Amino acid sequence: MTNVDDRLARAMTCVAATMARYPLPGAVVGVLDLGTGARAVAALGHARIVPHSEAMRRDTVFDLASLTKPVFTATQLLRLVEQGRTTLDTQLCEIIPDLRQYNVADAWERRLTLRQCLTHQTKLPAVAPIYTLGADPARLRAYVLQHEWCPGAPCYSDIGYILLGIALERLHDAPLDALDPGFGLGFHPDPAACAATEHCRWRDRILCGEVHDENAAALGLAGHAGLFGTADGLLDYARALMQGELLGPDSLAAMRARTPNNRTIGWEAQTPGWLGGAACSDTTIGHTGFTGTGLWLDFDRGLVWTLLTNRVHPSRHVETGIGALRRAVGEAVCR
Repeated sequence: MTNVDDRLARAMTCVAATMARYPLPGAVVGVLDLGTGARAVAALGHARIVPHSEAMRRDTVFDLASLTKPVFTATQLLRLVEQGRTTLDTQLCEIIPDLRQYNVADAWERRLTLRQCLTHQTKLPAVAPIYTLGADPARLRAYVLQHEWCPGAPCYSDIGYILLGIALERLHDAPLDALDPGFGLGFHPDPAACAATEHCRWRDRILCGEVHDENAAALGLAGHAGLFGTADGLLDYARALMQGELLGPDSLAAMRARTPNNRTIGWEAQTPGWLGGAACSDTTIGHTGFTGTGLWLDFDRGLVWTLLTNRVHPSRHVETGIGALRRAVGEAVCR
């Protein structure tokens, strides 16, 4: 048994134990050792249990949810910084001049920078039910841009990344799905290849191959959620990122630099009690997604692992043990 096979076997033992105790339908776990290039990926359980059963596979495509933030939005913006088309300290109003256009002198949202939004250091709210305001994506985007957001304490914010997605579209003069993230990742998967997510009460159906996040669905495309992909695709992305194939050294250093709120550009930095477990090095960055996904990159060890589950299928309103499982998988991989 190779090193990564052993790490994967320990992780899958944790997955099996959680599935025996909680109604977690299925999972795929992948581990990559950059030093040897070896990887191991395994699937367990079901990609769908309602209205019929389908087995989970290694190549099952998942709604990556908030993994969209670092893997797509942050990475794409850093590439534009490298090209000299913007800077991390550019204010949003320079890219989106119509942001709060009826109050250009005093609107605090106009002074937000890309860096502040990328690292969740704004006073924007965490989330808002934008999807309840209508079914026209253009009108909802106008709402996001013109709404006077009530400033609060800095927090992890979907709203910030929705604005970043709009900024990315403006910089490219193209919709988000015109940008190819590579590695088989994308916004329009084949539903037959996907793990099912929730029975959405708003859309009144089991979701499969369409974005789970209501705001991302209503906006059409968004910077905070909506990317789909496989475990192997995420491992390929992480390998390319860590080996300097996606970003240059300055951008990669910026992506890894820890902020006072234990964030980095796009990612969360290792901190006591975080969902990556306690056994990883303090150079580790990672991120999770609401649907039950996660990706972690340990730079000191040269290790990458991903845990992809459909824990919201058929409902988000049940306990699936996902928090403890994420930590346990991190411990098992890094031990």
